[in-house]
Amino acid sequence: MIEIIFKTKDSRIAGFSVTGHANTAPHGHDIVCAGVSALTQTALLGLGEHLKKNIDYKAESGDLFLSLKDEPDELTDAILKTMRLGLNEIAKLYPKIVKIKEG
Repeated sequence: MIEIIFKTKDSRIAGFSVTGHANTAPHGHDIVCAGVSALTQTALLGLGEHLKKNIDYKAESGDLFLSLKDEPDELTDAILKTMRLGLNEIAKLYPKIVKIKEG
């Protein structure tokens, strides 16, 4: 199971964690894991490379943790809420495999 926890501050997303594996197919062929990874890693890249935001993150197989060092703003929120929209759609399709929480 993949668990995604969003950390919010003043109704804006300030960070998130993703843990686990979907285990719906062999490693490297799991579309659920691939979708979650693509969305979360793209958000990480957008925050760092495009917006040049200061972030703390840790990325390992099956785990991704990200936290904004500065206050979330409209631009960070646009990236992170867009990511959450995509993750919510995956969770709707695979409700027993992807769980999303606010933390």
